[in-house]
Amino acid sequence: MSQTVTFSLGFIGGMIISLILVSQLCLKDRKLINRYTINNGDIHSKTETSALTNSGAKKDNPVVTDSEAAKRKKARVLCWVMTSPKTLNVKAVHVRNTWARRCDVVLFISSKTDAKFPAVGLNVLEGREHLTSKTMKAFEYIYNRHFDDADWFMKADDDTYVILENLRHFLETKSSDEPVYFGHHFKTLVKQGYYSGGAGYVLSKEALRRLAAKGKDPKVCRQDGGYEDVEIGKCMERLGVKTVNDADSMGRSRFHVFEPEKHLFGRYEDWFYLYDSNGAKKGTKSISHYPISFHYVPPEKMYILEFYIYHLRRYGMELGYEELNIPFR
Repeated sequence: MSQTVTFSLGFIGGMIISLILVSQLCLKDRKLINRYTINNGDIHSKTETSALTNSGAKKDNPVVTDSEAAKRKKARVLCWVMTSPKTLNVKAVHVRNTWARRCDVVLFISSKTDAKFPAVGLNVLEGREHLTSKTMKAFEYIYNRHFDDADWFMKADDDTYVILENLRHFLETKSSDEPVYFGHHFKTLVKQGYYSGGAGYVLSKEALRRLAAKGKDPKVCRQDGGYEDVEIGKCMERLGVKTVNDADSMGRSRFHVFEPEKHLFGRYEDWFYLYDSNGAKKGTKSISHYPISFHYVPPEKMYILEFYIYHLRRYGMELGYEELNIPFR
């Protein structure tokens, strides 16, 4: 009997000690958890979160330098993303969750309004043969409702990935009062060339003003049909909007027609060699250190690029500023 009592007392005592230890650990964990909060899938300390809130920095980008804040004020960018009812929640949602958050204004343009997403529905037909109509009406919509909200107006697809900081850096030496637009330059089909639709192209405020003023004239700008980027290129040329060589000072490309791997290894289709103004180069030496866009980026790779660009670091490596806006000669 005495052994049973002794065992029972020992068991109860052990349980009590275990409960005390567990409670202390839980208290410690609770204190640790209370020090952190989760923002957009990233874990930050509450001190960091408070600093982000007080500085006005976007939560997905903890460090926004004074120069970056100044660039945002100087080069306000409206991004409009061409999408459709079928791809809105398959592709566009991943654009919304990643790079589009860094635009000053972002619009998702479709043929059907979706107030929840949200997406702007225009009176257009879907299909590649109607992309010109969707683009023309999208720019008309933007001019009527958002002309004063931005200085530059970028069109992108729902499988385009854009690095807004690099775009703003490129634009800081440009004037939005000039009739210009930028993108990945193709040398065929239009006298001054034109820019790839998938890589994204950026209209200045003056370019958009001219498009709104005379773009509805079918003698100046085709209203539907053809290839969207080619037709916009012809339209811009007739409006006196100039294309510009937007390679960096080392002659490397900023806007990209394909995903990064294709430009690294040069697995291009035959047509690209005929169209590309920069000679369809490949490899790391052909891509600017400040790239602006990549096309044909699948949803999963949107998040991979997001991680590589905004989260991955190499200890001990300090990357200095490079002046790459000097025109390449």
